[in-house]
Amino acid sequence: MSTSNILRGTFILTLGTMISRVLGLVYIFPFYTLVGNDGGELYTYAYVLYSVVLSIATLGVPLAVSKFVAKYNALEEYAVGRKLFRSGILLMSLTGVVSFLALYLLAPVLSPFIIEADSVHSYEDVTLVIRMVSFALLLVPIMSLIRGFFQGHESMGPTAVSQVVEQIARIIFLLGSVYIVINVTDGSLPTAIGYATFAAFIGAVAGLLILVWYWFKRKSHLDTLLEQDKGKLEVSYEDMYKELLLYAAPFVFVGLAMPLFQLVDTFSFNKAMAQAGFDGNFSGNAFAIINTYGQKLVIIPVTLATAFALSLLPAITKSFINNEQVVLQKQLSKTFQILLFLTIPACIGLSVLGGPAYAAFYNYDELGGYLLTWFAPTAIPLAIFTVTASVLQGINQQKHTVYGLAMGIGLKLILNYPLILLMGAEGSIVATAVGYTVSVAYNLLAIKKYTDFNFSIVLRRTLLMLIFNVIMVGAVLLVLQLLQGYVPYSEGRLQAIIVVFVSAVVGAGVYFFLSYRSNLLMYLFGNRFSFLNRKVNE
Repeated sequence: MSTSNILRGTFILTLGTMISRVLGLVYIFPFYTLVGNDGGELYTYAYVLYSVVLSIATLGVPLAVSKFVAKYNALEEYAVGRKLFRSGILLMSLTGVVSFLALYLLAPVLSPFIIEADSVHSYEDVTLVIRMVSFALLLVPIMSLIRGFFQGHESMGPTAVSQVVEQIARIIFLLGSVYIVINVTDGSLPTAIGYATFAAFIGAVAGLLILVWYWFKRKSHLDTLLEQDKGKLEVSYEDMYKELLLYAAPFVFVGLAMPLFQLVDTFSFNKAMAQAGFDGNFSGNAFAIINTYGQKLVIIPVTLATAFALSLLPAITKSFINNEQVVLQKQLSKTFQILLFLTIPACIGLSVLGGPAYAAFYNYDELGGYLLTWFAPTAIPLAIFTVTASVLQGINQQKHTVYGLAMGIGLKLILNYPLILLMGAEGSIVATAVGYTVSVAYNLLAIKKYTDFNFSIVLRRTLLMLIFNVIMVGAVLLVLQLLQGYVPYSEGRLQAIIVVFVSAVVGAGVYFFLSYRSNLLMYLFGNRFSFLNRKVNE
């Protein structure tokens, strides 16, 4: 396939993924309006468990299968990829059924470990929503395998279109069913959330139908390739799945990073909060704010920043394979600097604007704004972890991502309970930040070891960015003080939106002006923008 077609396919897949992620962020705002903190809490209990079980059930299949099929297609051994596809459908069907039955049957056993007896929700409520979401496990593993097979043939359209259709169908059913249950039939909140979690199954049906349509559309072409098979390699099922698991393991753990941190909270947060003297209602609200609504806001700057930085990773992989050390050093340096340049001000700004931002996107909630202020900075190590994991994948040292993540999760497990007892809900956030930071530190050490990367330039530029952020925070705090007397954000969403918009514009303006005057923008982005057309030596 030509380079232009490969780039086109990559663009299509990236676009589809971004649209799907944006939809996954946007729906949460009307969802909050319909169900509030209580509904968000119940929804997250089910979805965190579902995400973890799904990651285990799919075994990192899409990317692993893609890599496997692409390898043997390059050797013109098309029958090997088709053999994997046929057996993989059966295997994914089996893992789907097993994971569905495990989550469905264990739901009543898990519920008492998640909530306390004085929670606003009953054990039966938690059992219901977990069981409703478990049905999606019957289809999603199969869908993942088909997507990986198409990607292995450098056909990205099926994955991109099915992702978007899946997300649209899920959101329409989710919001529609919740609205009908609550506002039309006057049903209970647990029933509404049960339908909201069942929406994952509806989305999977829609996504799978798209993939089946693509399969019949592309089958003649795939059969033509099969006729061109050289037939020189005979790969046993044992060898095939050993190789697949070798590819898949790192993808499983990277995809599990955030769900695993949330899983620790799912099973320990309410218990620790009760031990610390907080009632079930307060504990549930805090859990929903941190793991549902706050998390959706925090992930926005992470998604945007990492997407920009990760666009440089294919070039990093190429430089590493070709042993072009000078080029590799510059590419790594540029990747980390761009990531930090975009992520630090976004997360610090969100932290400073915690109260108004929460009020603007959801509703005025003193606890919500306070916890968002604490939670937003954790996105910085999360973004760095995502990028460093991809760099390690690019230099074929993905095992260190697993080690780093294991260390971070271990610290979260150890620290979560005592820090919550000591600090309250904020303790959970601190434990998460410490866990991610340790994971990042380990990943960076591994990158330094295997690439001999010199962090001195990155550290110097990061210090400069931090100075600019301090000045930016001062400007934003001044604007907040001035606006508070005229536009109090606690009095309505419109006022909160005005406060966030004006403060963000001023903060971003100050930050980018300082970056421009110091030539930092030129160092990072060169002549990509006309107003940066100034010559600067690296």
